[in-house]
Amino acid sequence: MNSLPPEVHQLIDLALSEDQTFSDPTTGLLIPADVRGSGVLRAKASGVLAGAAVALAVFQRVDPELETVALLPDGAALTPGTDIACIEGSAGSILRGERIALNFLQRMSGIASDTRRYVDAVRGCRARIVDTRKTVPGHRYLDKYSVRMGGGHNHRLNLADGILIKDNHIAALASQEMGLEQVVKLAMERAPHTIKVEVEVENLEQLREALAAGAPVIMLDNMPVELMRRAVGIVAGRAVVEASGGITLDTVRAVAETGVDLISIGGLTHSVKALDISLDLEFS
Repeated sequence: MNSLPPEVHQLIDLALSEDQTFSDPTTGLLIPADVRGSGVLRAKASGVLAGAAVALAVFQRVDPELETVALLPDGAALTPGTDIACIEGSAGSILRGERIALNFLQRMSGIASDTRRYVDAVRGCRARIVDTRKTVPGHRYLDKYSVRMGGGHNHRLNLADGILIKDNHIAALASQEMGLEQVVKLAMERAPHTIKVEVEVENLEQLREALAAGAPVIMLDNMPVELMRRAVGIVAGRAVVEASGGITLDTVRAVAETGVDLISIGGLTHSVKALDISLDLEFS
């Protein structure tokens, strides 16, 4: 539990406070304090595990005397019936922590599982699957960790992580009579040497301007596949090329085959389908 960063412990405390875990009248009035239980977190669907340590940290926060054991590492493949972790001790404490622990575990494993599907879909191509900042507020660290457990890679963790010049930045500076090439050159002149500059382009004219400015990373935004292929040919290795915008599991292979280096998928974290995981509890 202590290996988790402070932000995760704070998030766990917020979740427990939201759920009024320590004011649960159902458990408090009905379950005797001396009743002990043994619980198993168990997969009910196929997928990829992420968040076992977070789920167990929830139980330990509810009751430090609970004994918890992770049976599998994050990133492990799950099938229906796979045992993930065990919790033993006060039955009341296990019941109080159950829902919050599952909320974390199901969401994180859902992200990891979906990421793995995208990674598998582009296997054999050069493209990496990357996430975006389209995460649930407060959950970004966990959402992006889950993407890595599914075999994906992280884009910017936050705004301070890099310079990404998007359409609204370009429009704002166009109002100051600056063209795209000027905008990119300005960013590169002002950027610390530790921060990369990426620019979003929507057509081949903007692409050529970005290349003329020396942009090291170029995002092809919402381009049709054939236009992406032409763009990759024009770039010819002079910049890292990222494809973004509306890419789905049905289209990601075709995008990867254009030769892009990165494919960013917002849906990995903004449209999560939780993986079905349950807590099976026995009493003694």
